[in-house]
Amino acid sequence: MPTLIRRSLRLLFPALFLALLLAYAAWTQSRPHSHYLSDLRSEVGPNLGTPSGKGNLLGIQPALYNVDYRSVGNLQRKLSAYLDKAHSEGLLTPRTVVILPEHIGTWLVAAGEKPQVFAAHQIDQAMLWLALSHPLDLTAALLTGHGPQRLYDALFRMKAKQMARDYQQLFGGLAKRYGVTLVAGSILLPDPHVRDGVLQVGSGPLYNASQVFAADGSALGQPQRKVYPIPEEAGFTAAAPETELHVVTTPAGRLGVLICADSWYPAGYQQLASQQVDLLAVPAFLTGNQHWSQPWGGYTTFAGTPADVTSQPGQLSEGEAWQRHSLPTRLASTQAHAGMTVFMRGQLWNLGSDGHSMVVGVDGLTLASEAPGGQLINLWL
Repeated sequence: MPTLIRRSLRLLFPALFLALLLAYAAWTQSRPHSHYLSDLRSEVGPNLGTPSGKGNLLGIQPALYNVDYRSVGNLQRKLSAYLDKAHSEGLLTPRTVVILPEHIGTWLVAAGEKPQVFAAHQIDQAMLWLALSHPLDLTAALLTGHGPQRLYDALFRMKAKQMARDYQQLFGGLAKRYGVTLVAGSILLPDPHVRDGVLQVGSGPLYNASQVFAADGSALGQPQRKVYPIPEEAGFTAAAPETELHVVTTPAGRLGVLICADSWYPAGYQQLASQQVDLLAVPAFLTGNQHWSQPWGGYTTFAGTPADVTSQPGQLSEGEAWQRHSLPTRLASTQAHAGMTVFMRGQLWNLGSDGHSMVVGVDGLTLASEAPGGQLINLWL
C-alpha cells in the first residue's frame, strides 16, 4: 500500500504542476471586457485675448483615472469629449495648437491589460500584475534592459512597439479629426524616432519624449526627448542632450517643447531662442495631491538645481516656485511671445496629481482655476 501511495504522489505532483502551469498560461491570455464609466465633462478656464486670425494655444488639463487607460478607445473618448467641448466653444481653428500634459501617453502601457492592473491601489502593485501577465515578454525585455531600475525599464520596453503605434494612432488621429496641431504630452519609449512619418522605437535606453502631430495626422519633426529627468525618472530613463531641443513650424508659428523640468533650466531656452522660437509648450506632471500649495522642497535633477535659482527650500510654495523659476519668468529670455504649461489632474493609482496650468502672454501670467474636473485653457495669439 505505501508503495502504491508513493507512486500515486509521484504522478499527482507533476499533474498538479502542469495543471497550474496551464491555468496560469490561460490567465495570461485572458482579457475580459469591461464597461467604461468616466466623467467626460470639462469647463473653459482662462480664455484670454480675442480671435485675430493668428491662431491660439489651447491647453487641455484633463482629469484622468485608471479606467481611462483600460483601452486606447477609452482614452480617445475622454480626449474627444474635451475637444468636442472646445469646438462647441469656438476654440478650434486651423491655426490652433493643442497642448496635452506630460505622461499622458506613458500609461498606455496599461491599455488592454487585466482588471487587476486597474484595481490595484499602488502603482507598484499594478506593475507587478502587468509583469505577471507577460512572463515570456518580460524575460526577454529584462535581458536587453537599461538602467538600475531594470524591472520598470523592462515593463515599458516589452510593450514599446504597441505603445508607439497606439500613441500615433490616438494623438495623430485626434489632430487630423479636429484639424489642429497637437503637442501630445509625453510617453516613455526606448530610443524613439520618426522614420517616414511613423513613430518608431529602437533598442536603446528609455526616454520621456513628446511628439507634435500636424493637422493631417502626421508626425511633425522628431520626438522631443526630455533633457532633465527628475530623480523618480532617472532610474529608468535617459537624459537627452540640450542640442536635441528643436522647433517645428506650425500654422501659428515656430513651436518649441520643453518637458516639465526642462522649463526650469536656462540652457533649453537659449537653444530654442537660437532657432527663432515663437511659441513654447510645456507638458508637465506634478505628483501628489495638494502638492501645489505645500512648501517647495527644492528642485533637483541629475544636473542639480539651476544655477540662477536662488530661492531656498521652504521659502516658497511649490506653486510659487513654478511661477518664479520656470516658464513665466524665463519666456522673456527668448523672442517667443506666448507659452503655456499644462498639468495633468485626476488620480492614477496612488500617484496623485496637482498643478495649475499656466498661460504666459503679452498680459503676463494667468493660472488655471482650482475647479475640479477637466479644464480648457485658451490664449488667442
